[in-house]
Amino acid sequence: VQLQASGGGLVQLGGSLRLSCAASENIFSGNVIAWYRQAPGKQREMVAGLSSGRIPIYADSVKGRFTISEDRVKNTVYLQMNSLKPEDTAVYYCHTDGGTESGYWGQGTQVTVSS
Repeated sequence: VQLQASGGGLVQLGGSLRLSCAASENIFSGNVIAWYRQAPGKQREMVAGLSSGRIPIYADSVKGRFTISEDRVKNTVYLQMNSLKPEDTAVYYCHTDGGTESGYWGQGTQVTVSS
């Protein structure tokens, strides 16, 4: 199973980006999906997730600005990020447990927000 993350880039304060995470096979169905991010010198943190029952959860720092969604036909998960701030700058990773103990990680996509 491979997860291909894309959509990162350089954006100005207040801008928007949409990240995509495409799976090589139908691995998301019924499993937990999440977007994490890791800024330089900081621990990786979860910013948004979908439970197996498809209930979304968000870190307090992104609530109201980020939206996680899923396209089951395309085996793709999205993270719509609006009102971006410099503190959102990080490498963003998608992850799914895929019904396994360790799960699967995407390769990461860089998001940089300039002020």
